[in-house]
Amino acid sequence: MIWKPNVTVAVVVEQNGKYLLVEEEPEAGSGLFLNQPAGHLDPGESIIQGAIRETLEETAYTFEPEYLLGIYQWYSERADTVYIRFAFGGRVTHHDPEQKLDTGILRASWFDSDEAGQMIHRHRSPLVMQCIHDHLAGKRYPLELLMHYEA
Repeated sequence: MIWKPNVTVAVVVEQNGKYLLVEEEPEAGSGLFLNQPAGHLDPGESIIQGAIRETLEETAYTFEPEYLLGIYQWYSERADTVYIRFAFGGRVTHHDPEQKLDTGILRASWFDSDEAGQMIHRHRSPLVMQCIHDHLAGKRYPLELLMHYEA
């Protein structure tokens, strides 16, 4: 058996000192969690395309990636799964309040870093706060680090 980690994408959007987070219930009865707009990479899409798609599906905001914030490896004991998360920073350009959000997403809201930190017990993973800290620390890497080749 070949071991393969799960590839996920996430976005960190800061606007007027507040960060865009989603309130989600990943599985029925699992409880409510806070996360960045994030999800699994779909077959055939680039990592950047995945980040744009996930943001739109989970928040109804159109996301424009400007930089790679970081690449994170995390083992979830709850899911017994290793995740490789590609996190992007950028801005949102449009919001469609009529768009239905992805299954399991209750709402998208804006929180400052202190508010997010006070709700750490509700974070989907430790990567939520780590990504906010990395954004505040000014970590920025060019998108050109990522290459997507199509068959």
